[in-house]
Amino acid sequence: MKKTLLLITFLWSVATFAQSQTITYSISPPTFEDTTSITITVNGNSINEGSWSVTGNALYLWSWSYDVNDINQLDSPSNGSWTASNEAARFTYDSATDTYTKTLTPSVYFNRNGIGRIGFLVKAKDGTGDKKSQDIQVEVGTFQVSLTSPAENSTTIIASGANFNIAATNTNGAASYILKSNGATINTITSTTSYSYSHSNITSNQSYELSVTQGATIIVKKFSVVVNPNTVSEAMPIGLVDGINYNSSDATKATLVLDAPLKDFVYIAGSFNNWQPSSAYAMKKDPASGKFWLELTGLVSGANNTYQYWVVDATPLTNSPSMVKTADPYSTLVLSPYDDSSIPATSYPNMPVYPAGQNFEVTVLKTGQTPYNWQVTNFVKPEKEKLVVYEVLVRDFDAAKNYQSLIDRIDYFKNLKINAIELMPVMEFEGNESWGYNTSFHMALDKFYGTSDKLKEFIDLCHQNGIAVILDVALNHAFGRNPMVRMWMNDPDGDGFGSPTAENPYFNTVAKHAYNVGEDFNHQSLKTQNYVDRVVKQWIEEYKIDGFRWDLTKGFTQNCTASDGVCTDAYQQDRVDVLKKYADYSWSLDPTHYTIFEHLGSDTEEKEWANYRIAETPSKGVMMWGKMTGPYNQLSMGYANESNISRMASSSHGFTANRLMGYAESHDEERLMYKNIQYGNSGTGYNVKTLDTALSRMSAIGAVSLLVPGPKMIWHFGELGWENSIFTCSNNSVNTDFDAIGGDCKLDTKPQPQWVNNWLGNSARSKIYNDWAKMITLKIKEPVFLGTPVIANANSLSVNIKITNSALSSTQLKDVLIIANFDVTAQNVPTGFQYTGTWYDLMDNTTINVTDVNAPLNLPAGEYRIYGNKAANLAIKDFEKGSAVHLYPNPVTDYFTLDVPVSKVQVYAVSGQLVKSFGIKENRDSQFAVSDLKTGLYFVKAVDENGHTQVMKFIKK
Repeated sequence: MKKTLLLITFLWSVATFAQSQTITYSISPPTFEDTTSITITVNGNSINEGSWSVTGNALYLWSWSYDVNDINQLDSPSNGSWTASNEAARFTYDSATDTYTKTLTPSVYFNRNGIGRIGFLVKAKDGTGDKKSQDIQVEVGTFQVSLTSPAENSTTIIASGANFNIAATNTNGAASYILKSNGATINTITSTTSYSYSHSNITSNQSYELSVTQGATIIVKKFSVVVNPNTVSEAMPIGLVDGINYNSSDATKATLVLDAPLKDFVYIAGSFNNWQPSSAYAMKKDPASGKFWLELTGLVSGANNTYQYWVVDATPLTNSPSMVKTADPYSTLVLSPYDDSSIPATSYPNMPVYPAGQNFEVTVLKTGQTPYNWQVTNFVKPEKEKLVVYEVLVRDFDAAKNYQSLIDRIDYFKNLKINAIELMPVMEFEGNESWGYNTSFHMALDKFYGTSDKLKEFIDLCHQNGIAVILDVALNHAFGRNPMVRMWMNDPDGDGFGSPTAENPYFNTVAKHAYNVGEDFNHQSLKTQNYVDRVVKQWIEEYKIDGFRWDLTKGFTQNCTASDGVCTDAYQQDRVDVLKKYADYSWSLDPTHYTIFEHLGSDTEEKEWANYRIAETPSKGVMMWGKMTGPYNQLSMGYANESNISRMASSSHGFTANRLMGYAESHDEERLMYKNIQYGNSGTGYNVKTLDTALSRMSAIGAVSLLVPGPKMIWHFGELGWENSIFTCSNNSVNTDFDAIGGDCKLDTKPQPQWVNNWLGNSARSKIYNDWAKMITLKIKEPVFLGTPVIANANSLSVNIKITNSALSSTQLKDVLIIANFDVTAQNVPTGFQYTGTWYDLMDNTTINVTDVNAPLNLPAGEYRIYGNKAANLAIKDFEKGSAVHLYPNPVTDYFTLDVPVSKVQVYAVSGQLVKSFGIKENRDSQFAVSDLKTGLYFVKAVDENGHTQVMKFIKK
């Protein structure tokens, strides 16, 4: 059952208290075939429904089945989802007897034949928070085989030359027994109900299969013997590192190194020894470091080899396995028996095939690889202060869900003018369609998005176009498939997965902070620190990654508990120190490397990193994620309460340089536009809940966020006014974490309307895109935006931002004033120009003459202005692409707005009759009153100041 729930577990975004209960039950009849109708009865007095918030006695069966050999586990089609069980799985409650019953026929209920075992549990409709019973396993069929010695699927450790006894019994009459070892038959008994055999003088590892036949039914029991090779102690060659060490002068050789403290011996099993390792594949042990190592020879250059370590503990802790079969912790490519079959060949052509007959992940080893031919080898990163980062989840950027789709849309990124792309985690994660934070192999590239060369091609293309690439990395934790979890784990049910034991040198047995998911790394362990350093080195050196966004850095402490949020949020010296160490190591590899922490903590702690090594050349300092979603969403909806955005300035956090990576939207927050439409304010003839009106306010959001000095971030498609909720399901419905429907769709794969519906061809959406592109260009190219901001809105819908770069001369663009009106009616917005004279609208270089620096300016609802003391140097070259006229809102109630200055505007009825005419409007975003027009369709002919004519249409409501 554990494998089924591994990915479900990731849905729990914070640690929850276990609510599992142990139930009592009965099955009638107690012995049955898969075609027999059975009734499962659960005693109501063994369940506390209230602790699961169950009402109406709504309990559900969650079940799964196995074949006659107790493998090939499949969930019941009637289960539904873990957060919303199917009604077909609901128990019937009898209040008179206080019992819950469920009647089913296994072959029908599980939609399969040849069932040898079923498993089930009882749960609440939404099982989140462990609202479930214990797992229950029940054998199916009157013919059963019991392996009495050894245990089924067990591994027995023996000395070379020892004997091994095998014993089994069966029910329902005599059966035939055939025992095979390493594929060869070694014993046969044709008719018995009790079997025994002693395999003598064993000198090599043995994989056994005991096949028991009765009539047409064959049941196979598997188990194995591993011979203690008496590990050779030999010094490891100098210069080897953990994982694969390729021989640069001989492509037939590679040396593997594994650090496995407290383990007695290790074999390497792989395609090169037919997964049956002899003593020649027993790893040696370095007496100085205690690490296991072995040189492989006879490899074929350019061929894909696969392997696992067989890691053996002759005297394991209680409930821990004696042998763990695991991929290499330092794998750079792994194959998965759980995920690979669902990876499209279009994304990963010619993917290596998972080896038949194996379990768990395997590592791919390939000598003689052809290095990627980088076109850019000396990329100069954009300055930290000028960064505009575009956050992307590859899965949800395009329906193709791969790197090629990013490559194909490089012009989209270029035209938006962003200078960095941040990819949400692409390291090997559990499942395929994930956010990626459930990482299991941090050095391996997940295959679902594409090949290693394809990612490198994307990075190379970005570098050719001046765009840095940043990776989101989740090193707070790892998930259950991680080899370093599994090598030292509690595994009482023997399924190969479990939680860390007290012997684990990498992971805590319980989380040491309040926000954990997965298994919690102990970052005070030197082994963990060495592992993190290797991960950093791999992505910087192999992929030329320009920076990391470190996920959930609050988890890098050992001082707190899973239930103590106050401690976790408080300053922790161990966390400060170890994260500085990781930053130091990153900068030692690349002095201009971007280090970004998602901490969202106290200023006292964050400024330790933001101000760290800031005075060096090149300047360091960690960029801190600055979540400002709440205040910006209040502005975009039109509500003054809690709308103060002054914390967008780095100085408000105590940072000595602009190291706050502020954002209005991120992958983890609700979309501004969704809340605009759901909860937006309204005034006379103006309603934020109307799509076009809501969209028209997003350019102003860009003005008062992107242009604040310091690095900034955009969550993908915010620039097109994405209005679908973060809780949008794959079928386009919405299921939040606070509605009446169980579970939520936060992590679901999202629909792709932005391409299917050509959002960029929609004038209201493209206006945001084009306006933001202009603002980003200003931010990157104009030195004034390296200056000091003063943000004033004090929970007011009139926003005022002054930016001054005192290092510039008065003949340069050194002063900027940004004003915006987020009210739902026109307002006189306070100004406070730095001085009188001519000021330039930096979006189009039109001018105003300021005679009173404090005279307010009247702005329509949702409008903004960006004024500078000088014209923007880039105005003509960089802005002319976006000079098309855009009309909004549409439909129109009282007036429409045109976003560029015009010399003439004429409105025509569908009959061709001229019904209204307007003269010159020298300012962009001028309004044109049409409240007197009748309801219907109209055409607008607009002539801009350059004489270009454009015809548009609108609907008058």
